[in-house]
Amino acid sequence: MITGELKNKIDRIWETFWTGGITNPLSVIEQITYLLFIRTLDEIDDKKQNDSIVLGVEHHSIFPADKQYYKWRQFKDMEAARMYKIVAEEVFPFIKTLHNGKDSAYSKYMDDAIFMIPTPQMLEKIVTGLSELPLADRDSNGDIYEYMLSKVSTAGTNGQFRTPRHIIKMMVELMKPTPEDIIADPAAGSAGFLFIAGEYLRDNHEDLFLDREAKEHFNNKMFNGYDMDRTMLRIGAMNMMLHGVENPNISYKDSLSEQNTDINKYTLIMTNPPFKGSLDYEAVSPNLLKVAKTKKTELLFLGLFLRMLKPGGRCASIVPDGVLFGSSNAHKEIRKEIIENHKLDAIISMPSGVFKPYAGVSTAIMIFTKTGAGGTDNVWFYDMKADGYSLDDKRNKIDADDISDIINRFNNLSEEENRKRIEQSFFVPKDEIVKNGYDLSINRYKEIEYDEVEYESPKAIISEILELETEIIGGLKDLERLLIENDV
Repeated sequence: MITGELKNKIDRIWETFWTGGITNPLSVIEQITYLLFIRTLDEIDDKKQNDSIVLGVEHHSIFPADKQYYKWRQFKDMEAARMYKIVAEEVFPFIKTLHNGKDSAYSKYMDDAIFMIPTPQMLEKIVTGLSELPLADRDSNGDIYEYMLSKVSTAGTNGQFRTPRHIIKMMVELMKPTPEDIIADPAAGSAGFLFIAGEYLRDNHEDLFLDREAKEHFNNKMFNGYDMDRTMLRIGAMNMMLHGVENPNISYKDSLSEQNTDINKYTLIMTNPPFKGSLDYEAVSPNLLKVAKTKKTELLFLGLFLRMLKPGGRCASIVPDGVLFGSSNAHKEIRKEIIENHKLDAIISMPSGVFKPYAGVSTAIMIFTKTGAGGTDNVWFYDMKADGYSLDDKRNKIDADDISDIINRFNNLSEEENRKRIEQSFFVPKDEIVKNGYDLSINRYKEIEYDEVEYESPKAIISEILELETEIIGGLKDLERLLIENDV
């Protein structure tokens, strides 16, 4: 979690933008991302140079030989006017053309990028502030990005790009991406699920970077995300590049429309699609309406995941609780489709405070595997009560945290078979779920153990009341006597 000191540093940078006239939070994040990217190029170039020394090959610098002053470490201490001229007129145009000639997400969405910082003094303050941020540690990097995204006022209505990082990390660790996976997020936003999946692979499959084909797959084919906001596409593409993915497939696409033709294409989907909103039938791909005729986006996305996944492909998606127990035909149809024709693996119920202060909606994580031939025998339920942070608007760090327990239990499901339903996790057989109209609400199946409470007999209670009444009357008489004696 971000420290108070780091938060204060970011707040000061944010205030510099605000007082300088740039008040749109996404514009601020976009401009900060450009500058963080420029700063990170130094580190990327240094690493390439060190690698070339180790491998005994020639080093080809990112920066032109005669333009070494493009490096952050060289221009950050320059006089304000000179720094501004170099960054605005040379460095920024330079990063826009880094992928020229390549059909990359970066080159696609940088062509209309604009450098918005208006004055040398403002740039000098921002560069000084950004130079103080710790970027070497990947967790700090993620904290910085998450805190900036928390400032986006539209996060409450566009929740697809503001999923808490620790929840994303939990979902990634549950799904355990492999070097062979082709991963997609059809509501990618700032690409949080994708870059954290990349971090997981770096930490758990270091050998993939020693294999040329595996490394090529990682950099060019593994990560795929869609969004309809070009600003978020730019942020997402740069976010992936900042995390070492050279050419992620970040695309402008309306995932639910006919524009999305992806069928049987991905092996893993991890996402937090939009909860709110409904679409006109005309705007929805007819293929999705065959699964469940509905205008609700949260149901349409589940149908979309089934279409996009390859047979054997896996999905972990955050869904609003209403998806689990909604009684409309569409709600029942999509749950029935997943349970009967595919394999529903788990439902992890999360407390409503997880998305505060932006939304208080109760949510769950639905995990399933596309089979096309059924396979649901028992569904694992977990009742998450705490995620390591207070469940109020402040979301302060606390000791109570079920996340490690969820990951450990999900990775050892064979040991869960005899768990009772009074416990936090348990299995429910498919037949019982079917009998309950495919209801997937954990409260439908969780049992509550009540402690027996023994009360005194009514006669004893009445006797105690009469004794109290006698004491009260006696006290009042004593008070009356004192008043008379003192002539009050």
